[in-house]
Amino acid sequence: MAGTPKKILVRAPNWLGDLVMASPALRALRAEHPDAEIVLEGLPHYEEIATCLPGVNAFLGDPRGGLAWFSRARRLRKLGFDWAVLLPDSMRAALAPFLAAIPVRAGYARDPARRALLTLRLEPPQEGGQRVPISMIDRYLRITRALGCSDRGEELTLAVPDGARARLNARLEGSGVGENERIVVVTPGASFGSSKLWPTDHFAQACDDIAKRYELHTVLAPGPGEEDISSRIADSMQTPAHLLASPPTSLAELVALIDRAQLVLTNDTGPRHIAVARNCPVVVLMGPTDTRHTAHLLRGQRVLREDVECSPCHRKTCPIDHRCMTRLRPERVIAAAEELLA
Repeated sequence: MAGTPKKILVRAPNWLGDLVMASPALRALRAEHPDAEIVLEGLPHYEEIATCLPGVNAFLGDPRGGLAWFSRARRLRKLGFDWAVLLPDSMRAALAPFLAAIPVRAGYARDPARRALLTLRLEPPQEGGQRVPISMIDRYLRITRALGCSDRGEELTLAVPDGARARLNARLEGSGVGENERIVVVTPGASFGSSKLWPTDHFAQACDDIAKRYELHTVLAPGPGEEDISSRIADSMQTPAHLLASPPTSLAELVALIDRAQLVLTNDTGPRHIAVARNCPVVVLMGPTDTRHTAHLLRGQRVLREDVECSPCHRKTCPIDHRCMTRLRPERVIAAAEELLA
């Protein structure tokens, strides 16, 4: 790629897990361009963890609303970026950098309209003319490779934000969990949709058994809107559960919480990838999504799924009996936790 950029815009993915899986690509950009200013643009609630990703100097919240594309383009033009590294495939991600006339705009060209907005166009991975799912880690690294950046490892990196440990420990103390006590963190929600949710009674049974066997405090950490799910799990448990729901844990606190945990039990959501980045063992309940998107760095993970005929369907809600999750029994989760904690 000709020229040395002084200012690089990286458009972040919209999903938390994908954002964490972009850390190897960010690391490659930083290593290749150590003096460049790298600005991450994304959903506003990612601001508190954005600069904890490798190489990121600053964060821009993406404005929303009817004319957001116009205000976003005007802002990007004013800031004078040399490169725009567009990790999402959407038209929206590419339109403002195009209107801002950023000289290099790199990303996947999934259709002719998106292709017209890019200067460096990558074809989505294909086999036999058909698109195939690959790990999001490698998907993003393909973009930075095309920009001339050598890989600097595939491991996920996410630092604990300043002050988050102290805030998190104070919340746990208030809930009855001392600073040196061992915990299993449970994140039972999923912003994707109800199809990713493991049944609450299954969670309760698995949490009770794991807590008793390994003398762990169960800490339920719902995201916004997931409080009811966690409350139902806590109410169904025989052992005490500590519910961090009023308010829900911030992203910064969630990183600190997972960093402190002995084990994470989660649906296939963002906390899974935070656990990998913080080297915390994690049991993942996988339902309607294709495992190939996240089949990376599996040594400290146990990814459990049921081989049902309709999975992966990628539906947000199940139109039948949710068999991919209801048939995934707590006994499998308990056995997976035992392997990781042995």
